[in-house]
Amino acid sequence: MNPTTTISPKEELINLYIDNLDLITENSADVLNHARSSAVESFKLLGFPSAKSEKYKYMKVEQLFRNDYEKYFAPKQITFNVDDIFRCDIPSLDTHLALTLNGFYLNNPDMLVEFEHGVIVGSLAEAAKKYPNVVSKYYNTLANNDEDGLVALNTAFAQDGVFIYIPKGVVLEKPIQIINLLMSDENQMVQYRNLIVAEENAQADIVICDHTLSPSVFISNVVTEVVTNKGANIDIVSMQNQHNDSTQFSHLFGKQERDSVLSTNTVSLHGGVIRNNVHILLNDEGCENHTYGLALVDRNQHVDMYSFIDHAKPNCTSNELYKAILDDQATGAFNGRILVRRDAQKTQAFQSNNNLLLTADARMNTKPQLEIYADDVKCTHGATVGQLDMEAKFYMQSRGIGEREAKLLLMFGFAHDVVGNIKIEPLRERIDELVNKRLRGELSRCHNCPMHCC
Repeated sequence: MNPTTTISPKEELINLYIDNLDLITENSADVLNHARSSAVESFKLLGFPSAKSEKYKYMKVEQLFRNDYEKYFAPKQITFNVDDIFRCDIPSLDTHLALTLNGFYLNNPDMLVEFEHGVIVGSLAEAAKKYPNVVSKYYNTLANNDEDGLVALNTAFAQDGVFIYIPKGVVLEKPIQIINLLMSDENQMVQYRNLIVAEENAQADIVICDHTLSPSVFISNVVTEVVTNKGANIDIVSMQNQHNDSTQFSHLFGKQERDSVLSTNTVSLHGGVIRNNVHILLNDEGCENHTYGLALVDRNQHVDMYSFIDHAKPNCTSNELYKAILDDQATGAFNGRILVRRDAQKTQAFQSNNNLLLTADARMNTKPQLEIYADDVKCTHGATVGQLDMEAKFYMQSRGIGEREAKLLLMFGFAHDVVGNIKIEPLRERIDELVNKRLRGELSRCHNCPMHCC
């Protein structure tokens, strides 16, 4: 009997790309297709990141791709009414809405909407056809396909996602809300791409919500490129709330020009395996960057947080704060790198990673890094891994607060250091409430999903 030949996930995906190239490209514009061939060649060379890489030291990435996932190259027809199965966690939040289902933009009712003053929100695939000059100017200019096999994989396969364009001088009064839904009766792999462009002096708040609506096993590999041109101000809040059979790789690449401000705040409420990568390039003087992250993990969940803040020019500021609370047998990792280049004098860069372990079995690995080649800078970094402050708990108990409530109040205060940086008040209050419910064990699934899939 001939021995069975086992094909690796890398070879399987390369073959999948070759066999379905016509399907992948036929409904995509040249702007998206142009980058595919070089990206798949990069993936052939790089493959999946391995634990030998310092960036992915605490993850077995290839193993996560061994499941028998379905892959679709066109939107699968699922008959349902979004309003019947999903309700926004923040009903008081008045937003411009963009919806994706399994990586493809949902016609709601139009694939691409142009608001007053030229603001464009909608399907990336449609924008690449209708506004090829704008999309081609920025698409795939920030993603590091030559350094990370997962990013190259996304560039090769991604067919759709969300496109946001804010013209010069436009200040959006209402936030833009992107809701990414995963729903299928089969285990599924999803790869999509987002492109956000803010022209000179433009301003916008963007809210991203990730949800699973069915109990199938999902793996999503998402790349988002954010361009903030001169004087632009972009604030992005991401809320990740998926079930325990989900794996999410999120890669955000931001490029800032002179006097721009870019803030990102990622709150990981729930998910089986989560990897959040943030790459920021401060490309001109006067840039200001704020990068925040909060992860709440329990059971056997794992969260990985990686950041790279590149100070390429003088007189820029970055502020980075990541926190995690780990319970049961949960594991986590933080790898944060700040690079201050030789010409980046007068840099101010601050990095902090703080972690709470609630059990003896929880594990957190942290590696804050500063790499400085300029001599006139003000930079700090640090990390802590520990338990709740017993003196503070004792003080609260001595004032009549029960032990469990004292612990919850201390954890909530710890988490609020991150949540408190969300500028949109109804969103901040709602996430505070969801964090509180999560800490109390009341948010074991997507909060408003009637599927009860977790």
